[in-house]
Amino acid sequence: MSEQQPSRVEQILDLLVQEIEERMWRRKHAPSLEGPSLEGPSLEKPSPEPSPAEPLERAQGRAAPPSESALPPEPAPVLEEEMQPAEPEPELDLPPMAAGPSHAARLMGRLALGLLVAIVLINIPLNRHGTTLATAMPDSAALVVRDGLVVTEEDDEEIYVYQDGKLRWISSMDAFEHFGYTWGDVHVVEDGYLDRFEIGTPLHVVVKCRQSPHIYALEGEEKRWIRDIVTFTAEGYVWEDVRFVSCDYLRDLPDGETIPPGSGPPPQP
Repeated sequence: MSEQQPSRVEQILDLLVQEIEERMWRRKHAPSLEGPSLEGPSLEKPSPEPSPAEPLERAQGRAAPPSESALPPEPAPVLEEEMQPAEPEPELDLPPMAAGPSHAARLMGRLALGLLVAIVLINIPLNRHGTTLATAMPDSAALVVRDGLVVTEEDDEEIYVYQDGKLRWISSMDAFEHFGYTWGDVHVVEDGYLDRFEIGTPLHVVVKCRQSPHIYALEGEEKRWIRDIVTFTAEGYVWEDVRFVSCDYLRDLPDGETIPPGSGPPPQP
């Protein structure tokens, strides 16, 4: 009787085999029903189980509708006015501008032209002696009076040179040129300006010809006979002042008053 019935050990082994088979089947067909595995908890998030309708939809070729959170945001409505292109502004039909000099270049050109005109004007002779505006411009009140200053009054043709506190009349153009003066040296002053100065002896050119001993002082267009050497020295002349000219030139000049006056008829060279 004991041979026909399994022993207690065999029953326990059968139960263990059944338990192992059952667990293997569960792990194979239903892994989610089992508890945590013996290797420890997994850090990966388990994927959700597909719904019963999902396999049917995949079979029919239709995808499941996306959730609201997965849908892209709808674009903002565009107004009809914004969709229309902006009309271009009408272009002004202006004539083409000709290329010309800049404002600074035109200004410099005008200044240069004005300066040129001013230079020409101040160098135009004001009288028959050739006195220019450049020499007549200084105000007589600001005129520096010094030796060698050459002046003439506006309505007077006589020219004077200031020497040793006196004005000396330059008696002839020969004397003017002989002493090295030019019309650029002449300063024009108002009438009556020279009245405040003392008048000295005239400034003459003394001439003689080699064939005659007589000495003459040129005054204007006349020759004035100098009576003797004492008078010659008294007038302030020196021998270096004497210019030699031809006797014919002296004979052609009219005779003026002798030096000193009243010395009788002058002799001819």
